[in-house]
Amino acid sequence: MRKPIIAGNWKMYKTPSEAELLVRALLPMVEKAAAEVVVCPPFTALDRVARLIEGTDVKLGAQNVYWENEGAFTGEIAPNMLEDLGVRYVIVGHSERRQYFHEEDSTVNRRALAVLASGMSPIICVGERLEQRESGQTNEIVASQVRGALAGFTLQQLHSSVLAYEPVWAIGTGKVATPEQAQDVHHMIRGLIADLFDQKVADAVRIQYGGSVKADNAEGLFAKPDIDGALVGGASLKAESFAAIARAAK
Repeated sequence: MRKPIIAGNWKMYKTPSEAELLVRALLPMVEKAAAEVVVCPPFTALDRVARLIEGTDVKLGAQNVYWENEGAFTGEIAPNMLEDLGVRYVIVGHSERRQYFHEEDSTVNRRALAVLASGMSPIICVGERLEQRESGQTNEIVASQVRGALAGFTLQQLHSSVLAYEPVWAIGTGKVATPEQAQDVHHMIRGLIADLFDQKVADAVRIQYGGSVKADNAEGLFAKPDIDGALVGGASLKAESFAAIARAAK
């Protein structure tokens, strides 16, 4: 049985002080959640959030990482720096990173492998743009991204990873894939993993949905057999809405 994972991607919101207020409000609301709950604040708030969630079931996540552990890479953050802060999950390949910072499948792959080498788990994002969906290319595009992101992975590395299907057209737009649309792509991804690796790891790997997930649409999404939780954007910035999503996961 795959345990659902609900991760909140705070993006470029919340100062350390604001992050503290959010976490203090959130913790009592999710202490009995059946899902694994992850919060991904900005880098500047990681240390403070780590201290607040210590001893709780809530896990710490980061929003990005570079693939080297040190060097002259101004403005980047290394995997071992995140691991030392207590980070357990790292988002890689988010569509905003691909769109604004020109990340591609090969660098997503390098980041994911670096995360795993440091003992953390990557949340690997894939998803198509609106014009790609409308032209019937969804499966082709997403499958290509999955193959690129997972290149060179061992079975154990894949087992330690999370995939997140985030249709780009649904991120921050208020649009959301129907449960049936999301399930179709999740099912395709799981079948592709079975082909690339084996059925056992395909059955075990968790695949989240992301894209305008809210409390009122979460339950319908989570009822689908191949959807194992959510990568939540805007709704994770308020304790009540994020907790409601976490409670919707059974």
